[in-house]
Amino acid sequence: MLVEVGLFVGGLLVLVYGSNRAVVAAAELARYYGVSAFFVGVTVVSIGTSVPEMTTSVYAAAYGAGDIVVGNIVGSEVAQITLAIGVVALVAPIAAERRNVLVYGGAMVVAMVVMVLTLEDGEIVRSEGVLMMLAYANFVYTLYTNEGGREVTEEVVEEAEEPSDALPRVLVGLALVVLGGHLLVTNGVALARLLGVPELLVGLLVGLGTTTPEIAVAVAAARGGTEGISVGALLGSNITDPVFSLGVGALVADVVVDDLAAVNGSLTYMLAVSLVVLAVFYWREGIDRPAAVLCLMLYAPAFLLA
Repeated sequence: MLVEVGLFVGGLLVLVYGSNRAVVAAAELARYYGVSAFFVGVTVVSIGTSVPEMTTSVYAAAYGAGDIVVGNIVGSEVAQITLAIGVVALVAPIAAERRNVLVYGGAMVVAMVVMVLTLEDGEIVRSEGVLMMLAYANFVYTLYTNEGGREVTEEVVEEAEEPSDALPRVLVGLALVVLGGHLLVTNGVALARLLGVPELLVGLLVGLGTTTPEIAVAVAAARGGTEGISVGALLGSNITDPVFSLGVGALVADVVVDDLAAVNGSLTYMLAVSLVVLAVFYWREGIDRPAAVLCLMLYAPAFLLA
């Protein structure tokens, strides 16, 4: 069992590190070739920071571990809306215009509702996965027409980098993502069976780990000043994961969950806690340190429902 634990943790670390390395290098490469900050934010950054969730979804779907697929997305969503926002706000209080909270938060809630409705029968087939990805394409087109992609890009990309430096980092990062995802999922399934714990719980733990890139990006931006972090950067991946990352997994193989009651409980908590945090965001026009403590406290109950 110690071998499986070591490979599981190692796979998670390799996956997260490789993803972060590939995303930043790809964004810098795009900027070198003159691609607009808007487009980079919409594509490379918004989708790229969700690469760990996508990779986990693909491998878990291929191995028939539907509960890990869903648990990974739910764990990531809850961690980002509570833990990530709480940590960032402790570093520097977050200021947000109510309009942006409504736009990005509304899109996030819609994405979550789509996920909940799609999983109502306990299965996501390929055709539903395609529709979810098309819905995401519509989301990003609508969201970023206000140049929100520029804000997200400026918080991730420090400077354009020459292809000779950036391309090897992209390729190495992607190779690490493939290796890390395989180690993570195969050993996660093995651990669940050895310990007799639900695969949904394993997925929630994976979701916490795969959220690390988003937390790192947000904290780095917050350290740059209280004005340095946007709602788009904080909530962007929460729009991507419920529809795009989950849809990618369904393209590989039908996602079937075994414990539908536990999955529904986790989905309900994910949606409820998101509405609470968004309400605080809107009411207080941001998240200050007392509200950050509330966000952190809302994270732990997610594991009690698995």
